[in-house]
Amino acid sequence: MKTLLTLLCIAGAFCFAQQNSSHDMKGMDMPGHDMSQMSGQDSAEDSDASAHAMHSMEGHHMEMGAHMKMTALRGSKPGDVEKAKQVAETARGIMEKYKDYHVALNEGFQIFHPEAVQKQYHFTNRRYAMEAAFRFNPEHPTSLLYEKSGDDYRLVGVMYTAPKRFTEDDLNERIPLSIAQWHEHVNFCKAPQGRRQEMAGPNPKFGLRGSITTQAECESSGGEFHPVIFNWMVHLYPLEKDAAQIWSVDRQHAD
Repeated sequence: MKTLLTLLCIAGAFCFAQQNSSHDMKGMDMPGHDMSQMSGQDSAEDSDASAHAMHSMEGHHMEMGAHMKMTALRGSKPGDVEKAKQVAETARGIMEKYKDYHVALNEGFQIFHPEAVQKQYHFTNRRYAMEAAFRFNPEHPTSLLYEKSGDDYRLVGVMYTAPKRFTEDDLNERIPLSIAQWHEHVNFCKAPQGRRQEMAGPNPKFGLRGSITTQAECESSGGEFHPVIFNWMVHLYPLEKDAAQIWSVDRQHAD
């Protein structure tokens, strides 16, 4: 299972180390995707399962249905537009810096599952993910989002993360919720050993696109239920022309 955790943690939101602080003695959330409470033994299936979870996250949000929780879109307040614009402008500068993916690799970003064919590849920085658990720094996105073109990668966006313990008010402090909608993955039923294939396919039973959405059904099927996995996350596409496209909810879930 450690293999699965490691691979998922390197993916785009992804967990890296258990955190503790004096103001939260219950245990801090992982700085990115959090599957720290899962149990089990290392096996060859874990790598396959992490790939299934990755592909599940690529599905459109309408397909994910009960497995996706979105922040509510708020009414605009004075300063919201400018604050979000500053984040996008900072992210645009970051994209210029990491236009060449080799620069990202040299500065500590790691590719999640480079061997797997993906619509979009997350290059994740562990240090920045840790930082995001404590403070928001637009210059340090948790992940860079690349599309593959032949043997090259083309940078199309960035991803920021926040601890899953955050309230919507907390998220609003980072990026106004009148502009951006954060999301988290919920109601995850981890397939039992020997049944990981049921996380994939056109009609999966387990995983982030699975038909199982409740703890009772998950446990009756031999699975392991997690109300929330991973942390809050938001994608943005700073090179687009207008705010609607930069903060596109449809695109961030389609990707």
